[in-house]
Amino acid sequence: MLVQSEEKNTDESTEDLEEYTLPTDGLIIRQMKRDGKVSRRTWAALALMVIIVPLILYLSVRIFHGRRYMVCSLIVVVAAMLPFFMMFEGRKPKAREIMVISVLAAIGVAGRAAFFMLPSFKPIAAIVILTGVSFGGEAGFLVGCMIMMISNIFMGHGPWTPWQMFAFGVIGFLAGILYQKGILKARKPDLCIYGFLSVFLIYGGIMNPASILMSYGYITKESLIAYYISGAPVDLVHATSTVIFLWFMSRPLLEKLERIKRKYGLIESDNK
Repeated sequence: MLVQSEEKNTDESTEDLEEYTLPTDGLIIRQMKRDGKVSRRTWAALALMVIIVPLILYLSVRIFHGRRYMVCSLIVVVAAMLPFFMMFEGRKPKAREIMVISVLAAIGVAGRAAFFMLPSFKPIAAIVILTGVSFGGEAGFLVGCMIMMISNIFMGHGPWTPWQMFAFGVIGFLAGILYQKGILKARKPDLCIYGFLSVFLIYGGIMNPASILMSYGYITKESLIAYYISGAPVDLVHATSTVIFLWFMSRPLLEKLERIKRKYGLIESDNK
């Protein structure tokens, strides 16, 4: 709820978004209450993430041999939308609710294009993580998928596109789940630690084996070790850049997103 305050010290919680003061109007905003329960749409998103999307990726490699990557990418996006739109069941979604997610995806696409000259130094993971924290794991998964599919129109589509969509989707989904359960806090250090580990272990852990599959069609122990070692410097740069972007972006972006959520009543917290 919004509470008028003139005496609240804005420095009392500079690192924690549980309560903060909006600099423009002096209003106090408190985060939505988290009861730690997992909703039906979250279970649906989890099933999607661990069953349907990996199956699509498997088919793209084993049956289509990477040639139907656009079809597979579209299927992944459509599948990612289903749990997100479950939060609107029983009522029609408002344009402003979908618009916020679209804008976040557009920011991610623009951010990737803006740093095209710096390989692996991109703000994508940071935006996906903040989306998951603010709007839930389902939205984080969807935004991660959309950013990679749209930005690859400029950067180049290929059989790697569905894998990139899946990897960033997982990062956003887990950020939302961990925040909902109270494990991940909306503080800079916590977000930066999660950002570094998720990019290095999850994104790198998915894309390195995917590179082997796309190149050879099968994985051996030797090739897996070689790809992980050769990919470690790239993953390290990517993870470090995510920490930098989260450190400078997390507080202002989360403040804006929370203010929008409260002002327009977006994406109510329900655990049906």
